[in-house]
Amino acid sequence: MLQFITNATGKEAIIAQVEAVLAGGCRWIQLRMKKASRNEIIETAKALKPICAEAEAILIIDDHVDIAKELELDGVHLGKTDMNVKEAREILGEKFIIGATANTLDDVMAYSPVDVDYIGLGPYKFTTTKENLSPIIELESYANIVKVAANSKREIPIVAIGGIEYDDIDRVMSSGVDGVAVSGALINAGNTQEATRQMIDKLNEILNIRLAERGLI
Repeated sequence: MLQFITNATGKEAIIAQVEAVLAGGCRWIQLRMKKASRNEIIETAKALKPICAEAEAILIIDDHVDIAKELELDGVHLGKTDMNVKEAREILGEKFIIGATANTLDDVMAYSPVDVDYIGLGPYKFTTTKENLSPIIELESYANIVKVAANSKREIPIVAIGGIEYDDIDRVMSSGVDGVAVSGALINAGNTQEATRQMIDKLNEILNIRLAERGLI
């Protein structure tokens, strides 16, 4: 799984980012506009919705449960200081995707598969695309969290996030996470479309090996 998180201040720049990663094969977009007005966020989401629909890509929005429901987006991602996931599920119902941020094992274990559809676990490394960054999670901690969560039969996909670059994918995926969420690694690439394609190819290669080892393919 590759999730792309937007990081720009204007609608047109975000549309360009999303079109480039969609062209590269990404099918999961998170619209994040932390410093924008509600109207700016709505207008950008409205513009992205048909673009993502045409590419059969998932479009979720950071934080704004009300906008996700109003515009009938695919879902929402909630940080630790955003709305409680249980409350969000009550508002959105079962058909919407709800993702949640986690920084520790306790965070992960606090989430129920009924309330969240995936967990964004991080940060893996320092990143300039997020303010008030939580402490870095070491690779061993990722592996331990994934193992404990699996043993508890909490079948919630865990996505690594935070400063992840192409060269980090082998290491971070070795922890057992189900995918990665990236922003700067694709935005700052010389060719965002090609960088997206390369990252997806690498993830697919790793996931296919994982499935083969389990005798699933």
